[in-house]
Amino acid sequence: MIWIGIDTSHTPLAIAIVKDEQVLAEYKSSVKITHSIGAMPAIEELMEKANIKPGEIEAIAVAKGPGSYTGVRIGVTIGKTLAWTLNIPIYSVSSLHVLAENAPYFQGVVCSIMDARRGNVFAGIYANGEVIKEAHMSLVDLLTTLDNLEQPVLFVGMDVTIHWDQIKEVLGEKVQRVNAAFDLPNAAVLIEMAKKMEPSEVHTVVPEYLRITEAEANWMKEQKKNGN
Repeated sequence: MIWIGIDTSHTPLAIAIVKDEQVLAEYKSSVKITHSIGAMPAIEELMEKANIKPGEIEAIAVAKGPGSYTGVRIGVTIGKTLAWTLNIPIYSVSSLHVLAENAPYFQGVVCSIMDARRGNVFAGIYANGEVIKEAHMSLVDLLTTLDNLEQPVLFVGMDVTIHWDQIKEVLGEKVQRVNAAFDLPNAAVLIEMAKKMEPSEVHTVVPEYLRITEAEANWMKEQKKNGN
């Protein structure tokens, strides 16, 4: 079975083509480039290198967020378009969980994060392969939650660097981080996770932001101001 995995949910771009149990081709980059410009050329390049034609693709796996509003929408839209036009199943997977699966054998809690600005993060907390929590929260609340679990914690994600000093200060000796090679999403891992899931109805696949958009927040403020 031939799969394409697509993750455009954050600054990194990750694409992979997997046939049965073999990774045929993979693209991974943390260079800041607009995914609307880079994603489709990367897919086309990988398909050419793997000698795969569109009609041979049998399943799509996409990272559904959270992350960049625009980035998540791009990946989900590409995935849905391919699934619809090729009449093949689509699977959507948490972007935070994909990151965490870069460290599947850690004995303790794995925490993947993406910076959400103003002292906030998108965070996924996992233990023994189970989801403890996925949320948009303040870094202070996240660290309090992790500290209360009283277990070793491994952080994953390129944005860990932004907050590492504060993380270390709160969690001390119980915290570690993966090396840079595992801080980026892996689209082949995304596919392996999708293989264990049920497919989604293509029209029901939507981004999961874990918070309302800025436009929605502004609209709600305006409605409240007007007494609605």
